[in-house]
Amino acid sequence: MRTPPAPPPSPGPPPRHRPGVPEALAEPTRPVRRMWVAGISLANLGMWVAFFGPLQVLLPEQVGLLDPGSKETTLAWVTGVGAACATLATPLAGALSDRTTGRFGRRRPWILAGAVLGGLGLVVLGRQDGVLGVLLGWSFVQAALSCLNATLLAAVPDRVPVRQRGVVSGWIGIPQSAGVVVAVLLVTVVVTGTAPGYALVGVLTIACALPFALLAPDPPLPREARPSWSAFVRGMWVSPRRYPDFGWAWLTRFLMQTGNAMATLYLLYFLTDEVGYEELFPGSSAADGLLVLISVYTAAVVATTVVAGLVSDRIGRRRGMVCLAGAVAAVPAFLLAAFPTWTVVLACAAVLGVGFGVYLSVDNALVTEVLPDAGGRAKDLGIVNIASAGPQVIGPALAGPIVVHLGGYPVLYAVCGLLSLLGGALVWRIRGVA
Repeated sequence: MRTPPAPPPSPGPPPRHRPGVPEALAEPTRPVRRMWVAGISLANLGMWVAFFGPLQVLLPEQVGLLDPGSKETTLAWVTGVGAACATLATPLAGALSDRTTGRFGRRRPWILAGAVLGGLGLVVLGRQDGVLGVLLGWSFVQAALSCLNATLLAAVPDRVPVRQRGVVSGWIGIPQSAGVVVAVLLVTVVVTGTAPGYALVGVLTIACALPFALLAPDPPLPREARPSWSAFVRGMWVSPRRYPDFGWAWLTRFLMQTGNAMATLYLLYFLTDEVGYEELFPGSSAADGLLVLISVYTAAVVATTVVAGLVSDRIGRRRGMVCLAGAVAAVPAFLLAAFPTWTVVLACAAVLGVGFGVYLSVDNALVTEVLPDAGGRAKDLGIVNIASAGPQVIGPALAGPIVVHLGGYPVLYAVCGLLSLLGGALVWRIRGVA
């Protein structure tokens, strides 16, 4: 009688429990505490204030004083080159942090370096008296803040278990929206003048990042687990054929962010030329209306993003909520295309805030679940960040011809709505996330 075959060897525990995996590369299972969430949220607030304070107020004022005759073109060059630097620097800084060894951890040195260099760069930028100095200074600040951004992005998959990532991403998403309002208030109400504004923002950037950088756990990466330089170079390209979920997640974010960038680029001109805000409210400027819209939008984001992240954690499903967010964000674009009135615009700001509040938290959590490799979390999230930063560069190139030659604002906002719908629909191509 034949002996029955032996059962196949057990494949062993899943990778997150595999013996010998360094703590820095292990899949987190222990929920993070409130103080950790508060620390990373504060660090993000400082970073976004450092981005938006110059972009919204300080750079336009500085360029307007230095080159009043060509301020629009000059500002476009300064912000465009800076955005390009950030787009390239974020995945590079992330990849370097992924292979950083030492007893201080992988992320901590880069968080400190990004915050300190970015803060000091802002102080120096405020003292520039030439256009070239402003361009080089802002490019340096963008590159430094990219180090901070890359490592803060990676901290979520490094330390937060999957079942908690939605709500944590929600708390982190609040500073991204609130940073615009805080930045404008700081550099217009708290202080006046370009140089003092830059100095205040620079100091705040460092102060907000220090608690998280110094107190948050950051397990060191053993030298033997560090990827080689050849792997470092090869890893800068993530094949969408080999990692299709990652590719679809990148594309959906790119489409959503492109629609958003195109929709907001000419909003000030839209209020002036289409809505007639200054005629409706004599004595007020279109900039006053824009501030109202930003405040309404921010309040809607803050009210929904944490709740949406918590719901996605509880039900264990991300794709449906991202698809819903895309549909909700498309509604205001179509309404603006058809009904350019102040009442409709005000309602659209609230609806868009709800859509992006859901999107910010749930999509960020979804992306962390499709990363190709634990050893390259910061690099991969830096590549995803290109899908957010890239539209800021190409958005003007797409929106300008539409407004001038292809039908004006109705066509522009209709295109933005279609991009949001397409971005939300394509999330269903992601198979590895519920």
